[in-house]
Amino acid sequence: MASKLFDEITGNLKRDLKGKAIMACSGGTDSSVLAVISKMVAGDNVHTVFIDTGLIRFGERERVQKMFDRFEISGKIIDASDIFLKNLENVTDPERKRKIIGETFIRVFEEEAKLSNAEYLLQGTIAPDWIESGGQNRDVIKSHHNVGGLPEKMNLKLVEPLKDLYKDEVRQLSAEVGLDQYLQPFPGPGLAVRILGEITRERLEILKKATRIVEESIEMSMESRNRPWQYFAVFLPLRTTGVHGDKRSYGTTIAIRCVDTSDAMSATFSRPDWELLEDISTKITNEIPEVNRVVYDITNKPPGTIEWE
Repeated sequence: MASKLFDEITGNLKRDLKGKAIMACSGGTDSSVLAVISKMVAGDNVHTVFIDTGLIRFGERERVQKMFDRFEISGKIIDASDIFLKNLENVTDPERKRKIIGETFIRVFEEEAKLSNAEYLLQGTIAPDWIESGGQNRDVIKSHHNVGGLPEKMNLKLVEPLKDLYKDEVRQLSAEVGLDQYLQPFPGPGLAVRILGEITRERLEILKKATRIVEESIEMSMESRNRPWQYFAVFLPLRTTGVHGDKRSYGTTIAIRCVDTSDAMSATFSRPDWELLEDISTKITNEIPEVNRVVYDITNKPPGTIEWE
């Protein structure tokens, strides 16, 4: 028997979607849930698209493709990494990064929408996204790429069935439709908001390797229900003195961030075992020669945010 929440979301989707749509799937919890529900409600009238921005984790494309196959979603994966990285060249301001990514997303989607004759854009926007993006006398905490980063003019009608939900409700829906309710969130702008300063291919490669180590280490050592709500690595544009082998080094710093929350509006830093953190640090510095220092973030939200940018 479907829950009241499921009936409400499917009802909203049926009401608002009056034609063909293109669905923006980032691979995170919110958009994955919407992709599955959209398939249930509108079938092949929804063309689901995953864009490889070049800012995604190792294995992300393959994981999304498996989800498409499992739920028989009419999905397509587009490699637009070159255009995203080119548009982000020499950009260091976090707000500009998000706006550039939002603008580029829409332009890529508009081109794809023409091919599928879509007139609607489906997004997995949830309440914290638009609340933190400001408006209506609210301060801007950060412009989410799918809210504050949207261009003023676009050729698609926006539909956001999850916009009034919080993370705990999205996880409830996730379990109800058969997705992994412990799938950790991944920001729409991807690793762009986990690289402080300029985004380069070299920095991305370092962060992707560190991200894989953090995720695999935690997932191998902790059962799903006991893991932090979110856990990831951050690239810091700081170089510090260290020692690699018997030689002095001047290397990069990686921060580890693990948090627990129910709604993403506030969060507390997690307290994993010191042995686990030591193991992660050792793996990162051994396997990524450019890195010689690893730090752990013990900041709650507020005063910090979950992501660093």
